[in-house]
Amino acid sequence: MHRDQDNERESNQSLTQAGASNGDTRAAESAVRILAIETSCDETSVAIVENGRRILANVVSSQVSIHEKYGGVVPEIASRKHVETITIMQEEALREAGISLSDISAVAVTQGPGLVGSLLVGLVAAKALALAIDVPLIGTHHIAGHIYANELITDLEYPLVALVVSGGHTELVHMPARGQFRIIGETRDDAVGEAYDKVARALGLPYPGGPHIDRLAHMTDDPLELPRAWLEHESYDFSFSGLKSAVLNVLNQTKMRGDVIPPARVARGFQESVCDVLAEKALRAVNEFGARQLVLAGGVAANRGLRTVLAERCAQAGVQLVVPPFELCTDNAAMIAAAAYLKWERGQFSPLDIMAKPLFTLEEWMAG
Repeated sequence: MHRDQDNERESNQSLTQAGASNGDTRAAESAVRILAIETSCDETSVAIVENGRRILANVVSSQVSIHEKYGGVVPEIASRKHVETITIMQEEALREAGISLSDISAVAVTQGPGLVGSLLVGLVAAKALALAIDVPLIGTHHIAGHIYANELITDLEYPLVALVVSGGHTELVHMPARGQFRIIGETRDDAVGEAYDKVARALGLPYPGGPHIDRLAHMTDDPLELPRAWLEHESYDFSFSGLKSAVLNVLNQTKMRGDVIPPARVARGFQESVCDVLAEKALRAVNEFGARQLVLAGGVAANRGLRTVLAERCAQAGVQLVVPPFELCTDNAAMIAAAAYLKWERGQFSPLDIMAKPLFTLEEWMAG
């Protein structure tokens, strides 16, 4: 009798294990794995993301050390380095994910905005791969990628306001629902990252300037007083060219007098001016549109000073601040896969003749 009970228990256990195994198989078969390629500027990245949320691989090859000697990105060199690296990155991503090309559901690629030569390298690679393995191609927007990088770590709750801050972009985006973008403010001249680089160059700091300014800013509690550019009343636009000029004027006048101003004071004053304007306008937008979250996105999202100011302001206002981890702030392909999943859900795929769009808008991308 005990033997029969044991046999029954073993039989039930075998059925349970078989059921679990079949469930795992079905889950694996239904998983959507997007291989994404990002080559919009000076990082070559390939990632594989499952169901828009789970990163299986995210490999990045940075060109910072190459462009550093020129004080900025040289487009022709960036394009050439993408050509040299893209195939290696694809192979590395597949190896890291532990899957083969037959497991890929779609290929996503940054279609814009970005440097046209760099974008073309990624587009050619993505088209060739999608055609070779017979899966859909999804042209993806770079800024949508930065925003949806946050969905790789947490759920986004709508309506929300996204503050996009990077080397080439400074924008406030109102998102009333998933995949809906409305630009409510943008820079009229220099983007935040550009302003950081120019001030860093004036202080004799290496490229890229953002991390060096941020580090110096934390070395003093005595900031140099600098102006804030608020623009018109109620405007959500930004302008940092005047702030940059104010810094250069202070440095030139100090030099003419034969004085020396500590670089840390300049860095702290500059960073506080930038962060005050960004935080004030972002929180005002959150209030006006009844946003449930403020989402930070872009390379400058890694700035510790900006993170601190936004965290304090959001805590005071009772608003949830969503900030990506440092590795997802800078350009990477996992964010492109996350944004491409929006298109996958809607069955919106791209033809193989899509073009690079250096001035691609979010509205244009979602309408396509």
